[in-house]
Amino acid sequence: MKDEKKVAAGIARAQSLSKEERSAIARRAALARYNKDLPRAIAEGVLIIGDLRIACAVLEDETRVLTQEGFLTAIGRAGKAKGGEGATVDGKPAFLRAKNLEPFISNDLIASTTPIEFVPLRGPGYQGRAFGYRARLLPDVCWVYQDAMVAGKLLPNQEHIGRAARDFLKALTNHAIDDLVDLATGFEDMRKRRALNKIIDQYVEKSARPWVKMFDLSFYRHIYRLNGWEFDPENTARPGVIGSWTNDIYDRLAPGVRQALHDRVKRNAKGKPTQKLTQLLTPEDGKPALERLLEGVILLMRMSTNWAEFKLKLDEYYPRYGDTLQLPLEGGVYRLPGPRA
Repeated sequence: MKDEKKVAAGIARAQSLSKEERSAIARRAALARYNKDLPRAIAEGVLIIGDLRIACAVLEDETRVLTQEGFLTAIGRAGKAKGGEGATVDGKPAFLRAKNLEPFISNDLIASTTPIEFVPLRGPGYQGRAFGYRARLLPDVCWVYQDAMVAGKLLPNQEHIGRAARDFLKALTNHAIDDLVDLATGFEDMRKRRALNKIIDQYVEKSARPWVKMFDLSFYRHIYRLNGWEFDPENTARPGVIGSWTNDIYDRLAPGVRQALHDRVKRNAKGKPTQKLTQLLTPEDGKPALERLLEGVILLMRMSTNWAEFKLKLDEYYPRYGDTLQLPLEGGVYRLPGPRA
């Protein structure tokens, strides 16, 4: 009965709408279906190079794009870009169709000039969509105009584009366009967070495993010795500061691991952990990494005569991963840290 009432109400509402209102609703529905097949932006920003302000985005497959309008502005083409402007003719976009540019254009460049249609993160865009080019295309196109200008082949109406290309290439020296887009859109921070999450997944279990002792008596015996305290192996009550020093070891294990362990460990009504942090370490990576770290830490303890000396050695050989962590970079990909010497 309720369903029948809903249907009747829907029909009545549809009949009360004007023809224009019904058409607008149909257009929005069609656009929503169409947009489902388009890549979506996950980060957006404005790339500032000299006096240029170029809107840019990172798509969900991590393709970096410059908006079509921003791209054309960067190479000195006047006018506001329209959706689809720049579609290729004979495989070339409008800004590379001039005959005098042909000797400076490679087949690989032509293949990379297809505009990318995507759903912007914010703002309506062009009817809910936006058009752009891969960010790496911009310096390649600038080199076409730069090479043509050096060769004296630019036409008078192209010289301003040649100058814009030259200025852009000068500003881009020692910077990768993808890196600049990452900084402008905030995707740099997202990359770091994803890398941290990957490390945490490697080191930290979702649920606790049976407890296996990893901080053995020798670790605590050396703490007492280095601080000049009397050590009683039968007494399990220890100064509260030792808990802080143990947490400090986890800060040197891998970035974000200590916080992830504390977030996942079960606690009682008073907030006190009812599980050992070591129970949440993965057997494949987390526990072996902690074992290696503790071996090195205990060796430094043995080499030290007091706590201050040990702390200096610890900071030198096993520096703490801080909140402003700079992850090591190899070939454009953040590398997970291995055992440190």
